[in-house]
Amino acid sequence: MNWYLGNYWYLLLLLLLPVIGYFIIHYIRWKSKRRNVFAEDRFQDVLFEKTSGFAKLFPVLYLLGFLFLILSIIDLLGGKEEISVQQNVNSTIFVLDVSNSMNAQDIQPSRLEEAKNIIINSLQKMTNDRVGIIVFAGDAYSVMPLSSDYSAAETYLSGIETSVIQNQGTDFLKPIQIAAQKFKNITKGSRNIVLISDGEDNEGHEDEAINLAKKEGIRVTTIGVGTEEGAPIPEYYFGQLMGYKSDMYGETVVSKLQTKALKNIANSTGGNYLDGNNLDNAINNLITELHKSSSSTKTTISSQSAVHYYQYFLAVSVLFFFLIYLFNPKRDFNL
Repeated sequence: MNWYLGNYWYLLLLLLLPVIGYFIIHYIRWKSKRRNVFAEDRFQDVLFEKTSGFAKLFPVLYLLGFLFLILSIIDLLGGKEEISVQQNVNSTIFVLDVSNSMNAQDIQPSRLEEAKNIIINSLQKMTNDRVGIIVFAGDAYSVMPLSSDYSAAETYLSGIETSVIQNQGTDFLKPIQIAAQKFKNITKGSRNIVLISDGEDNEGHEDEAINLAKKEGIRVTTIGVGTEEGAPIPEYYFGQLMGYKSDMYGETVVSKLQTKALKNIANSTGGNYLDGNNLDNAINNLITELHKSSSSTKTTISSQSAVHYYQYFLAVSVLFFFLIYLFNPKRDFNL
């Protein structure tokens, strides 16, 4: 069995033992001198109460009593306890489309805000899941690594705008490549991507994205935001609305929800496509989807402070002091 000390600093209390011994010896000498002042040796047996032969051991008992008292304070520990905790844990990366079409307002207040609200409200229903955030358009960037800090995730989300990526478009492959790197140390049964997009401006890397997700054991749930009727794409300059996107002929571009690629990615990787236009339904359906892929992870926690032995040292200390009291004719703790 391995032994450990609970409070190492209390070892300094052992320095008190020589001090206590010093005072005990000087007290015995002082007491003997005081007797000689009152009477000669031949009269002391008559004048003073006789002490038992056991009383000669009182100084040793005092020192042993204090020694075991200090050891009880130090708290000697022994043994090793292992606790196995089994939890259902997911690792989920939210992949958020931040292309300019996500500013369209066919979903109020906008597609992007709807997508962010889906993520934020879903986080509030998660417990053990680790989450990360990747934003993408023509390029992709990791905004937050996998973490259980949901409040940090909400903070990151609040600052995401379409302007964070200059290269526009909708390239599904790049965010999945980044996610695959983030999932490197995660078991394949618990790798999840939640991809939220309007599906527009697909750059044709859909099949490559699917193949990579399947190879890496990543389950992709896609959520479409926007309507089939669509809406014009607002153009902002330093936060101010300057107009709406137009084509080369000056006609206003109407952005519409494109679900084909989103459904294909989800179905091909074992996930499902969800309608994100109804916030409550989207959140409930998403949580249900994530629970389907929860993997059971067993964590073993080893504790080296499992068994405390201070009570035994305290009991021995009390025993020594009790012997002093018991064999002292005056029933006290005087030497």
